Amino acid sequence: MTPSPVALPRLHWGDPSSDRRALLVHGLGSSGALMWRFGVALADAGWHATAVDLRGHGDAPRALDYSVAAYAADVARTLPDHGGSWDLVIGHSLGGAATTVAAADDPAWTRRVVLIDPAIVVDERDAGIVRRSQERAFADNRIEAVREEHPHWHPQDLELKVDAVTRASRWAVEQTSTQNATWDVRDAASRVTVPLHVLGADPQVYALFTGATAEAVLRNPAASLSVVTGAGHSPHRDKPEQTMRQLLEVIG
Repeated sequence: MTPSPVALPRLHWGDPSSDRRALLVHGLGSSGALMWRFGVALADAGWHATAVDLRGHGDAPRALDYSVAAYAADVARTLPDHGGSWDLVIGHSLGGAATTVAAADDPAWTRRVVLIDPAIVVDERDAGIVRRSQERAFADNRIEAVREEHPHWHPQDLELKVDAVTRASRWAVEQTSTQNATWDVRDAASRVTVPLHVLGADPQVYALFTGATAEAVLRNPAASLSVVTGAGHSPHRDKPEQTMRQLLEVIG
């Protein structure tokens, strides 16, 4: 059965009259506000950037379906305020998986895709790591606990992570793992025809996009990869200046 989409709330950065329009799609247990680094960098470069809260997160509607297909259906129906296509969609982790599926199913949805350590495949090992990370976040959502785990994050990232966990549905986050026991969007990645660039995390720290998964995606001639050295799964929080510099080099 085709998932029933929900309308996603939006945040904006930059001049609404800009002819360069970007959509920012966050990861599991996060929020649109936590994509602020991308929003600021793009706005400073003359773009109009829009971030959304995914279903079950932030101010977005709650639902029963938390399959990757459902997340993808939501972002696929998310279009610029004045119609037309996105010039760029940036998706992190779960948002990267949803973006990949949406771009594969509708080549006219966006002209370019950038994925931030995307969750293309989540195997049993990574699923356990993700599950334990989310359990820690919900068990102790004090800013001191977030700072202890991520001492180099910007103060706004610490604040917004606490806010994101507070406003996310714990059930939705848990169901995202439960309902996607087989998590694999490599086929969708192979069907993307617009330029697709992965800003990968450093495997020496921790990365979802690595090994056989990366090799499979990069067989698509539209796909390319650069790694943010020294960054873990959230490069825009771990190494923000380096991540933004590499992003702007990719999108010109």
